[in-house]
Amino acid sequence: MPLTTSALGAPPSATSAAYARLTEVFPGLGVTEVPAGAALPEGAGWVHTERLAEGGAALDAFLAWDNAQVLKDYGTSARPDVIASFGLHRYAWPACLLITVPWFLHRRVPRFPASEVAFQRTLGRLAVHVTEFACLPDDPAANLPGARVVPDEEALRAEVRAAVAEHLQPVLAGFGPRMRRGPRALWGMATDEIVESLWYVGHLLGEERRAMNDLEALLPGATKPYVGKAAFRELTGPEGELLPTRDRASCCMFYTLRPQDTCVTCPRTCDADRIGRLTASAAA
Repeated sequence: MPLTTSALGAPPSATSAAYARLTEVFPGLGVTEVPAGAALPEGAGWVHTERLAEGGAALDAFLAWDNAQVLKDYGTSARPDVIASFGLHRYAWPACLLITVPWFLHRRVPRFPASEVAFQRTLGRLAVHVTEFACLPDDPAANLPGARVVPDEEALRAEVRAAVAEHLQPVLAGFGPRMRRGPRALWGMATDEIVESLWYVGHLLGEERRAMNDLEALLPGATKPYVGKAAFRELTGPEGELLPTRDRASCCMFYTLRPQDTCVTCPRTCDADRIGRLTASAAA
């Protein structure tokens, strides 16, 4: 059972309802809001994000889990840069949701420096200090402590982009040397994590189309440091049904383990294969 804000005695914040809804539809991820002045969790599998950003022993231990998981799942070893890419994905995908889910559900954008987040990967738990957030003028939360009012939706989208960049920039700096990728490739991966995590949660919420529209407005292209657009498009299935897909801005490197099993959003995957896989998934 995921921890709740009340479990640690923290009063409800501007983001509490969004995180509760996230866990309701996606029980594999829980968010604990830690009261101001209280320490983030330590030990028992927890790692502080700022320790990962340092690129030292904490990152070594974090990536050892990915290495063991690859051996267990595929019976083979992966290159160190591939392991690092997997590890970054497994951190960044849920971390982006800390920012994008409150924005999507309630138009509130929290800020999370790396020092304010801890992650327990095996349980799928994040612990955070919520210190400030941006919101629109008509938001009832505009009078709460830490609120920063911005004038309109585009200004709020800029806050989302800035908040994710603030959180991920030191993380990318920590993982980057292990991944042997330059800044453009790293920020392409960040772009994909933003899009694919919220797209998935939007589907679970029954609001996939709205999530896609919001993401297209959030990442229309030329929004540095991000690389590319949300890049959604539609294919037509065998019964004339529309099948949403997108083209990733980066490579997850899974093909290095199984060249025949590319991701459905990988540019290497042709549209005919995408249609077959998406149709089978929908039928299942």
